[in-house]
Amino acid sequence: MAMPRLFEPITLRSLTVKNRVWLPPMCQYSCFAGDGVPTDWHLVHLGARAQGGFGLLIAEASAVTPDGRISPNDCGIWNDEQAEAWSRVVDFVHSQDAAIALQLAHAGRKASTHPNFYGGPKGVIPVEEGGWTPLGPSTLPYPELAQPRQMTKDDIADVVAAFAAGARRAASAGFDAVEIHAAHGYLLHSFLSPLSNTRDDEYGGDFEGRTRLVREVYAAVRAQVGEDMPVFVRVSATEWAAEDWEDQGFDVEQAAELAALLTAEGCDLIDVSSSGNVPARIPVGPGYQVPLAGEVAQTGATTGAVGLLTHGAQAEQVLVTGDADVVLIGRAALRDPAWPQRAAFDLGMDWREAPYPQQYTRGAFRATH
Repeated sequence: MAMPRLFEPITLRSLTVKNRVWLPPMCQYSCFAGDGVPTDWHLVHLGARAQGGFGLLIAEASAVTPDGRISPNDCGIWNDEQAEAWSRVVDFVHSQDAAIALQLAHAGRKASTHPNFYGGPKGVIPVEEGGWTPLGPSTLPYPELAQPRQMTKDDIADVVAAFAAGARRAASAGFDAVEIHAAHGYLLHSFLSPLSNTRDDEYGGDFEGRTRLVREVYAAVRAQVGEDMPVFVRVSATEWAAEDWEDQGFDVEQAAELAALLTAEGCDLIDVSSSGNVPARIPVGPGYQVPLAGEVAQTGATTGAVGLLTHGAQAEQVLVTGDADVVLIGRAALRDPAWPQRAAFDLGMDWREAPYPQQYTRGAFRATH
């Protein structure tokens, strides 16, 4: 039988990834020392999914500055100690014939909150209890979170430099690629959206102004990592804003236009997600975000699709139809670290061609006779 598209390799610059089943970045809130240094949890979490057959793993949002963390338990990439700790994770992932990227992030106006753990405290951590003042394009807060301080142009320049420094450290740790987080209501997304960005200078107003920071961050990151390392950008291609909002915010047409601009500048993949910048009623269902990736793909950008992709045949169809070039399996991968191995079986692949480590072939899925 022909090789399923899911298990065909893909080459981005100097990196060839063995398949198109990727792990998206998912916050683990597990740097319990509050120092941003990844721990054994991150080694085992990502290592298990490398063993499970994912071609590329994107390590969770790692803050480029201390005040860019969502919570005190977030990973970071603002110092060399963090980079050195990440290198241990990177080395193990590579030992499993998988690639790994790091998501570079700044939480912006959604910073200084409690970790999102079931049954734990929610909401803002006040400054007097160890929190910090968040930053934003304007002073508009995310509902029920702290009011941000509007960033000055010096603040903006500092953040661009911090993303570049984070990318340099990621490269030094051995990561194969980096992803710039411009989605889910965090700092870069909040600049993209007129629902959160009310600036009247060159970083606000029209599409060119609101996208300026993302484009500057991309250029600074590319300058740091050079021409061989792939750079991805994650976007929220719609805000799912309620119809009664006067402005629908950053939408898929603008996301596609931004994708075209970034691709022309050499961006290697647009990771298409949605929402997170304002409260929204999201029509969640199987593959609900795939059409957004499809629209972005029409610009010629290489795209990744996410959003309740749970079965091999469903994910395969996303690639066959051309809606995306890779699929990112998130929550299903939290339930099943070996999701790619099951998908390979469901798509009719012989177990000898499926992504098993030698140590696990005795447990490979096989057809019953």
